Amino acid sequence: MLVRTARHSTFDPPGLTGCAGALRMTYTFDFSFLAEYWPQLLKGLVQTAQLSLLSIIFGFLLGTLLAIGRTAQSKLLRRICAIYVEAIRNTPLLVQMFMIYFGLASVGFKLSAEFCAVLAIVINVSSYTCEIMRAGIESVRKGQREASDCLGLTWLQSLFLVVLPPATERVYPALVSQFILIMLATSLVSQISAEELTSTAARIDSMTFRSFEIYTVVALIYIGLAFVFRLGFWALSRLVFPRLRRLGTPL
Repeated sequence: MLVRTARHSTFDPPGLTGCAGALRMTYTFDFSFLAEYWPQLLKGLVQTAQLSLLSIIFGFLLGTLLAIGRTAQSKLLRRICAIYVEAIRNTPLLVQMFMIYFGLASVGFKLSAEFCAVLAIVINVSSYTCEIMRAGIESVRKGQREASDCLGLTWLQSLFLVVLPPATERVYPALVSQFILIMLATSLVSQISAEELTSTAARIDSMTFRSFEIYTVVALIYIGLAFVFRLGFWALSRLVFPRLRRLGTPL
């Protein structure tokens, strides 16, 4: 009886098998070169932290103003704020950076890459902060506002003493998550030649050709930076919101 057996084989083009196999077998991971470039990575880390903090602070302020506008009695003001928010939320951050950096330069406004990066991120994060803060403002019960009117508080006093503190406290975990995402999104500013951690890593990669090693280290740095930011926001919540401190609410 004739038995036919199937043999599994792989086809390797002539002349490439040995070369590819050698590359697969001889590549060794080497992180020693980082000893020479750690000052540059440290500088990039500091610049990333600065960009993130500036963007978070001004983005939160602008987003809060937009949230106040979206909950105002004026129908026109609500529509203007809504159009702004929807326009920003439905376009990519990278496109917004290009529009600001290259668009302003094309009409004669030559601004630094770092300034344009912060401006673009502030505009972007403000739209998301607006919706988060709007949810917080709308969660404040109407009775609290009526009580402030009975006490004779002005509109501004009622807003800053009665409405915004509990509104911010209720949405604070969501704000923290959004701010961490913005910190990670600063890696995009390297596309407009702004100096930060990712652009520093790309420059080191172009000199050492150790892509896996450098970007592994950069990923670990971003994880550590996110942990530091979250720890900082946790400490801020315990300082600003006593109720969160008593309840032990996690972020």
